[in-house]
This record gives sequence, structure tokens and C-alpha cells, in this order.
Amino acid sequence: MIKLTAEQVFERLLNVDKILSVNGQIRFYLGNVNIIVKQKDVVGNIMQEWLEGWLRANEIMYAPNPNTQMPPDVFLDPDNKEHDLLEVKAFNYEATPGFDIADFRAYQNEVIAKPFMLHVKYLIFGYQMGDDGYVTIKNMWLKNVWEITRPMANWALNLQVKQGVVHKIRPAKFYSKPRNFDTFKCLEDFLAALEECVYQNPDTHVSAAHWRTKMINAYHKHYKKTIIIPRWCDIQAKYILK
Repeated sequence: MIKLTAEQVFERLLNVDKILSVNGQIRFYLGNVNIIVKQKDVVGNIMQEWLEGWLRANEIMYAPNPNTQMPPDVFLDPDNKEHDLLEVKAFNYEATPGFDIADFRAYQNEVIAKPFMLHVKYLIFGYQMGDDGYVTIKNMWLKNVWEITRPMANWALNLQVKQGVVHKIRPAKFYSKPRNFDTFKCLEDFLAALEECVYQNPDTHVSAAHWRTKMINAYHKHYKKTIIIPRWCDIQAKYILK
């Protein structure tokens, strides 16, 4: 078994396995009947399982995350689950990214309890499915969370909001030139937006007064490094383009 970083996994998929030049199909067997699955929305979930199969086939060390509600999907260093964390996402390349990054309420607590969660790498597949059910990977990225998130109208993060209550953190269309909202340039700006949403969200508003201080202290305790989180009002002009 070999141990690879997230960057090495990405490079191997791209340059050794030539993932952008191969195709595949999703088949379902039940009794004596088997079909080729042609529903595009199932590909996203299957890509995570496929990657775990790819890791096993290539004898690459990993451990799955038992908590399926929070990143990462896999730990690439089973002996130290505080680094080389990999989250797998996939979306229909003919549409905008529709996957969830994390549950908002759980995430804003989790990054304080486990600051290393902020450095999960997101391995993202942009796929295309033809009418014949063949799946091809049109593009692939390895990103930090702040590189795939942005503000939205009335909120400092792009969120799924139902009846005024925040549910999920949603991605930006991070691979194209932004029109209205830019993706975040650094971890500190992403945290400023996260703090603002903690304040804005009725369910988490009460914890907003101390969230920033707790985040700074937790990060310093873990990394022995002080991060300076700006106020959202001081930086929002960089990200709200229109």
C-alpha cells in the first residue's frame, strides 16, 4: 500500500490514468435483467464510490469517513486524520454545480472543533452523460473550500435558504468568469463571510458574538498560527461585483 496526498491523487488521475480521455457506463442488475442507467443525477453519488474503488485498485491507503454528513469523504492518511482530507464532488458539466458543500449549522460548529476541516481538498468532477448512457469526465479540479464558494444576494455565502432558514452551503460556478459574485481569494475572507452568515441566520445568531474569537483561538491552538479574520463589511466590495 502506498500513501498519497490529495495533490498526488489528482495528478495520478489526470496524468497517469488519463481520466479525461476515458468513458464508462452505469449498469444496474436485478435478477435476469440489466440496464444501462441514463439518469444524469445519479452520477454524482456514484463518483465517490468509484473513487474509493480506484484507491483500492491502485493500493492507495485511505479510510472512509463514517460521518457521511460532513466532509471529508476519505482520509488519505488513516494514521493521522487531521491532514490530507479529500472530499469528492461531481456535477453535470452542462449545468451549474448543484452539489452541497456542507450543512451550514454543522459546518460552522465543526470548523471550530476541528480547524483542520478548513483545509479539506475538494476533488471535483465535471461529467457529461450522452443519450447512450456513456459518461465522460469533461474537466476535473482540486480546490480549497474558499475557491469554490461565493456570496449571494442578501447573504455573504451562497446558501440554500428555505423560509428564511439556512440549510446548506452551495458552490459557485468556480471555473468561469464571475458576473455578479466572485469566489473568495483566501481562507480569511471565506471565514469573514461564514461569520456574517452565522450572524444573519436566525438559528445561529445567538452564537455570532463569540464565533470569530473562538475560530481564531481554535486555529491558533491547532496550527500555532494566528489568522486575522476581517469584518465582512470591510471586504464585501471585493466579491459583490454588481
